[in-house]
Amino acid sequence: MGKKRTQLAELQLAIMDVLWDRGEATVGEVRDALNKTRSLAYTTVGTMLMKMERRDFVKKRQGDGRAHVFRPLIKREDVSRSMVSDLATRLFAGDVSEMFCHLLAECDVSREELSRLKKLIRQKEQKLKDDE
Repeated sequence: MGKKRTQLAELQLAIMDVLWDRGEATVGEVRDALNKTRSLAYTTVGTMLMKMERRDFVKKRQGDGRAHVFRPLIKREDVSRSMVSDLATRLFAGDVSEMFCHLLAECDVSREELSRLKKLIRQKEQKLKDDE
């Protein structure tokens, strides 16, 4: 059985970024963090967090006073892996080399980033060789 694929919409991902960075937060704390880059109503963030709880993305507990505190149940790495895999499949028909060619052509890549990519490729080559 494969890993569960987790796809998040833009607002869900922004909310999860806040929770991943903080470990846990109230609706108000999430809203305040998000309002640095966008204007959202408290009820919008609260409603989204409740929907995310129903999908087992987050878990809530009673905090001090009346506020609920939310914490992530899914890992950033798992979401990233799932969303990148989906992107490769949908936009590049699963052709990873085509996706990398596109990224290298369209993104500003520093020498340090290229060096890191080369190292990752060498590591993957070694792992494939070891698995033979």
